Amino acid sequence: MYQKLLKSIARHTLPVSIRSKLKAQLQGTEYCLPVGAVNFGNLRRLKPISEAWGFDRGLPIDRYYIENFLASHCDDIKGRVLEIGDSFYTNKFGGDRVTKNDVFHAVEGNPEATFVGDLTSADHIPSDTFDCLILTETLQLIYEVRLALKTIYRILKPGGVVLVTVPGITQLSDQEWKNSWYWNYTTLSAQRLFQEVFPAANIQVKTYGNVLTATAFLQGLASQELRKEELDYRDSNYEVTITVRAVKPQVTS
Repeated sequence: MYQKLLKSIARHTLPVSIRSKLKAQLQGTEYCLPVGAVNFGNLRRLKPISEAWGFDRGLPIDRYYIENFLASHCDDIKGRVLEIGDSFYTNKFGGDRVTKNDVFHAVEGNPEATFVGDLTSADHIPSDTFDCLILTETLQLIYEVRLALKTIYRILKPGGVVLVTVPGITQLSDQEWKNSWYWNYTTLSAQRLFQEVFPAANIQVKTYGNVLTATAFLQGLASQELRKEELDYRDSNYEVTITVRAVKPQVTS
């Protein structure tokens, strides 16, 4: 009788959101906000907070993931290393393990570039040359991505490693690259593409992101605006950044 009385009082006096939360706690289930109870706050907008992926606010969320990935495989960044665009990550994560530093760029005019051209037809780069390739946020800009992967495989030394990051959930607001942004990826598409070139056993595909970081990244918030435990939580349903580590097999006699 008392239980029914308490339920009746709660039903007539407590807001729906509080009643739902109490019910979930009593039943041991996950609480879900009722329809119409979500407070959008600063997110109720038709334009993002930043259209620069968060560079204007700090370190972008995808860059946080990219740097975590490279840091976790820093031992691979050694010997002769080729990086796309510049040598920033080679220097940051390779240090004195790197004996020769090369940079590949798509067009003339980059003073750091030691190779210029198209990864889909880079015959001027010798085969079996590099101990490590660093390709961050590059493959989405190459339409004939399968040809690029064949080049990557060819120019790696036997036993060499390629460290790749590609976008999953992202903005497409960058004016420099927007007109050549062909692909976004998933774990499955990245795995299958690399398996066309590398042995499946030599490929590791991992993803970073969750619903909070995906939302924040789309809004252009920076990684500094979230807590570390929020950034590091992984939910495979929300792939913000996909990473690939692939190894060219050693030559066997």
